[in-house]
Parts: sequence; structure tokens; C-alpha cells
Amino acid sequence: QVQLVESGRGLVQAGGSLRLSCEVPGRTFSSYSMGWFRQAPGKEREFVAVLSYSGSNTNYAASVKGRFTTSRDNAKNTAYLQMNSLKPEDTAVYYCAANSARYDVAVRVLAYDYWGQGTQVTVSS
Repeated sequence: QVQLVESGRGLVQAGGSLRLSCEVPGRTFSSYSMGWFRQAPGKEREFVAVLSYSGSNTNYAASVKGRFTTSRDNAKNTAYLQMNSLKPEDTAVYYCAANSARYDVAVRVLAYDYWGQGTQVTVSS
């Protein structure tokens, strides 16, 4: 079983920034593409961003493109989601996820094999 440990939850004002981290302990981190999803109350989980194993391929949801950036440090077994210019509609529980098809930059929830526990991000207006 692969464990994903998220950190970086917070409450920020609109226009602020926050960085989420997702650590995958062990030596398998570079075997996975890493995705980020979010789920607001009463809504389905939705795709946010994804990065291939090498970092060469990325994909972003239209709603966050230009504001959010995902990156990874394979030496630290950690993926990041830098969120800038946050809006109240970005409020949700954010999840990182690992896809064993490491070249894939999938947007579908079902493409991912392992999930983090989720971390709350709240943006006040």
C-alpha cells in the first residue's frame, strides 16, 4: 500500500496564496504521475492539476490555469501545489493522488491508484 501524506491546509483571504505538499514516503515516488483534485461540499471531486513522473508533462483545469502551479521534487518524494490569487470558489478539500501510469496526465478520478487523506483550504472573501 502506498501512503500519501498531505500538508499545508489553511484559511486565507481572497487574493492570497497557499502551498500544499504531498509526500510519498519510500522509494517509489518517481514511479507515479501526481495529480491534485478538490471537492467542495455537495459537489463531486474535480480535477485540478497533474504532473508526470519527470515533471515534463502537466495538465491544469481551466478554472485554475495561470493561478495554480504543480511541481515535484523526486529527491524529497514530494509533490507541491502552489495556489496564487485564490478565490472563494477555490474553497474545498484538496486531495493529492498517485497514478502508476507515470507518463499519464489523466484528469479522471478513476485513473488514480492511491489518494491522500485530504486537506482543507478555505478562502474568505
